[in-house]
Amino acid sequence: MVSRNKRPEHTAPPEIYYNEKEAENSHIIEIQTKLSERALELLALSEDNHALILDIGCGSGLSGEVLTESGHSWVGIDISQAMLNVAKERECEGDLILGDIGQFLPFRSGTFDGAISISAVQWLFNSETSSQNPVKRIRTFFASLPRPLKLALQGVSLLTFPTAPEPKSRYFMVLNVGVVRSLPQAMTSDEATNETVTMVEQRRRALNKLRDVRKSGKCPKKSAAWIKRKKDLARRRGKDVAHDSKFTGRSRGPRF
Repeated sequence: MVSRNKRPEHTAPPEIYYNEKEAENSHIIEIQTKLSERALELLALSEDNHALILDIGCGSGLSGEVLTESGHSWVGIDISQAMLNVAKERECEGDLILGDIGQFLPFRSGTFDGAISISAVQWLFNSETSSQNPVKRIRTFFASLPRPLKLALQGVSLLTFPTAPEPKSRYFMVLNVGVVRSLPQAMTSDEATNETVTMVEQRRRALNKLRDVRKSGKCPKKSAAWIKRKKDLARRRGKDVAHDSKFTGRSRGPRF
């Protein structure tokens, strides 16, 4: 279990961190989908244009599904075989390639109409082995990125939720192909506020549900008393159950 105070790239290499368990995280799925929708919006593709998009760090295919739903074809590259396996199980429509973007992008010149990358490029700033040079890997990536695209690159940056608290602020690096396109306006902090209100409402409902359970005299689900009652029931049914201890029902800390 990863501490909330640590960024993913500070905990383990991407091919280890991104596994089947991470692919099933509902919170991650929601965030990645929203970021993908925003990235597609920033591409500023014409609505009637069926484009071929490169998904850099495609993972389990969440961003690719956004591209598919928008009528585009895509090719995804990722360093994690586990995540690509999940993408295959989900029957994503894009083509999947196992590769390290810090070494080279193995595509022909002028293949793609655009490229998106969600939560992938920051991994290039880390060195997982003594032979890896982050500066060299970053240079290699950005040097090889223009080639598979149809024209040269020009870069700008865009901040989403500019007036919102820092955790809600999200930076998008936009590399324009050929000419500088007009970018969509930054999202207002009202949308960030709406997300916060939704989280507060969910927390309030959970507390109300817990209060109702306590009034009914029943044991709250997942509590120590609830767990012991379930274990007693399993013992009466002849099942092999672990012994109770002072740690029964307590949340466990992160494992090494």
